[in-house]
Formats: sequence, C-alpha cells, structure tokens
Amino acid sequence: MQILRGLHCPIHDPVALTVGNFDGVHLGHQSLLNELKAAAKTRSLKTAVVIFEPHPREFFTPLDAPARLSSLREKLEMFELLGIDRVHVCRFNAEFAQISAAYFIHALHEKLFAKYVLIGDDFRFGSKRAGDFALMEKIAEQQGFEVKAVNTVKYDGVRISSTAVRAALAAGQLRRAHEYLGRHYSISGRVVHGDGVGKKLGYPTANVQMKHNRPPLSGIFVVEVHAADHGVLRGVASLGVRPTLKHDAKPVLEVHLFEFDQDIYGKKLRVEFLQKHRDEEKFSDVAALTGQIALDVENAKKWFEQHE
Repeated sequence: MQILRGLHCPIHDPVALTVGNFDGVHLGHQSLLNELKAAAKTRSLKTAVVIFEPHPREFFTPLDAPARLSSLREKLEMFELLGIDRVHVCRFNAEFAQISAAYFIHALHEKLFAKYVLIGDDFRFGSKRAGDFALMEKIAEQQGFEVKAVNTVKYDGVRISSTAVRAALAAGQLRRAHEYLGRHYSISGRVVHGDGVGKKLGYPTANVQMKHNRPPLSGIFVVEVHAADHGVLRGVASLGVRPTLKHDAKPVLEVHLFEFDQDIYGKKLRVEFLQKHRDEEKFSDVAALTGQIALDVENAKKWFEQHE
C-alpha cells in the first residue's frame, strides 16, 4: 500500500476514491471500502482513500473533540489489511480548512486522478462544510467522472458510526463495540518504561504508549495481547489515571501478563479488550489496592477458563 501526503500524486493511475475520517474503521467503513474495491475492479481502477490528520474537530475544538478510536498508524494498518492501494493523508490545518468545496472536488479529479468517487450519504466537506453529495454530483457531471453515495449500515436498527462505537466503549459494552467494529476493540503501542509501581506490588506491568490522552474507555479489563515473537498472551489491563497513586494524571495503559517475565521494552503490542471487570477506584491505601489487583487477576483467569 502506498502512503502519500496531501492532495497530490506522482503516479497518474486513475483511481476509485473515497474520503473520510474513518475513525475506528468500523463495519460501516468496511462496507464502504468493500464497495469501493468492487467498483474499482469492474472499472480496472486502483483504490485510494483520502483521510485527514488531525481530525477536523481536533483542530477546531480540541477540548470538545471526541475521543479517538484509532491512531493514524492503526488506520493505515486496517486499510492495508482491507486491500486498499493508496492512502492520501491530508494535514488538517488553518490553510487546509480554507479550501473551498469546489476546489476540493477539483483536486480529487485533477490531482488525484479520481474517475469514480464514493462518499457517505451525509459527508460534508470544504470550507465551512459547504460541500455535500449534491455539489459533488453536479461537478462530477461537468468534469466527467462518476460519483455515488453509499447508504449507512445498521445493526439492530442502530446506525453503525464512530459515535456509536465510542458510546458502547464508554459504557463498558465491549460486546456491542465488537458488533459494530467486526473485531475486538484494541489499542496498539510500544512498551515504554513506567514508574515500576506494579513490579513493587508484585504485579509487573507492560506500559503501552498511547498516542492520545483521551482513550474512549477506562477501567479494568480482561485482555489478550498480540506481541511479535511471543504470539498471543493473556492478561489483565488497567486503563485510566490510577487515582490511588496519582493526582490529576494522564491516562495510562498498563497490562499484567500472566506467567510472563521476558523483557519486551520497545516492543510493539496490540491489546485487545475482551471484557470489562470494573471501573477505576480510589483505594484508601496501597495495601487495599494490592488486594484488589490480586482479585482482578484471579477474576480474569477465571474468565478465560469459562471462555475456552
């Protein structure tokens, strides 16, 4: 898969193209991408996806922007798994925000060589979100390329969206999030050095670096961890601010792996969240916290025994 920056391409191959944020790459996104691939195949075109980094809402209202479901790297990994040929990552800044809807459509056709454009039926684009499907369709007819709107995908009558996934994760409804994503929700990152508190308490943890400080879920979880050279490992994870140990801290992801004592600093892990046990709590002292950790580990091991 080719990854390019901005609205330009040195290769003049015509493409079937789609545009969006694709946060989480959920089943709705996957349905759109599969439709894009099918359209590209029948027209002998390559596939291309245009995404924005950061999310426009992170640029305009950073304090009110929604929690990220996936980092840029995680999105790109999913696109590659889904068989996309090319991804254009557009840096969303003040200059990009001023691009008119008409110019954006022109760039897709003239600079990215789009011959077929597939967009969500509610997609808005361009300065002040002035562009919509009707405008895209009008200009496409003038410039000689195809455009089609894809309908939303529903599950149990609920529109599958990044917002719906976030709501399920925030409520601890991991099974519902799985149904929307088509997979377990996961966070990927490298193992970094922490403060060593887990080891001192008898439960050493792998501290997984997160790219964003506002994860969409928090609490204590049963997890499976995918690690290169180590296969799939089982454990219990804490994702939160550790109120017993810290004050006004940033969220951290710590994973205690069962029967595992190898050095994995610097290794990349993918942590899959299988079941939520409980919310974070502030305990009266470290001894009470240690007792709860022991219970969390025991409960997680029992969960795996019941779900063999």
